[in-house]
Amino acid sequence: MGEETYQPGDILSSTPTFIIDPIDGTTNFFHGWPYVAVSLGLAVDKKPVVGVVYNPFTQTLYSGITGRGAYMTTRPWSSNSNNNNSKEEKEGREKQTRLKLPLKTPLPFQNLSHCLIGLEWGHGRTGPDYELKARLFRKLCASKTLGGAHVHDIRSLGSAALNICAVACGWLDLEWETGTWAWDVCAAWVVLEEAGGRMVGAMKGDWEPRVDQRRYLAVRGGEGQEGIIEEFWGCIEGKIEVGWDAVS
Repeated sequence: MGEETYQPGDILSSTPTFIIDPIDGTTNFFHGWPYVAVSLGLAVDKKPVVGVVYNPFTQTLYSGITGRGAYMTTRPWSSNSNNNNSKEEKEGREKQTRLKLPLKTPLPFQNLSHCLIGLEWGHGRTGPDYELKARLFRKLCASKTLGGAHVHDIRSLGSAALNICAVACGWLDLEWETGTWAWDVCAAWVVLEEAGGRMVGAMKGDWEPRVDQRRYLAVRGGEGQEGIIEEFWGCIEGKIEVGWDAVS
């Protein structure tokens, strides 16, 4: 199952299935912003079990296998990275570094005011879903004196796969996504969970999301994980209609 081959009505089955996005972050790619990834996941019984996310611009590879941990492999950038026979490319292979995720010991969660959160506007800019997103952004950003969560800050970076990997690394505390597809999240899902993080649904009470339901909340590891999820869900006013069914 992949973004380029998907047809309306295609349904993920229990059969072992590769779920692929050849370019996650297409808008970034179009503009030359180097936050783009190739995402390759394997789902068995509709559950993500293997994930590989690779940013060819930064030459950063995130990988995870259920029960075997998650890792980030990097090597120095090379201006001649397209030349496989260059001296810089050969040296880069020798200098690559493999680090186990998360990159640092997760701090206990306090509340949303201490959190750096990933959120994306998406392509749909009209209708009730857009209005819900706008209300959520405002609620998260607003001062507590105005009834807001006053989060530490928000990032909209343009790639669901890389954003979720950033949560796995501990660079982001949470990532809220709606309107994404299985190929956007399957691979990073494994990386996140193997790094001690958790994937839940985008809306309140959805503790066991499907990989193909198109709306998710990714949370890094750390004490107080469930509490921060509940606090985030409490900031959502209304319901999201994205996907095959609505979640109240």
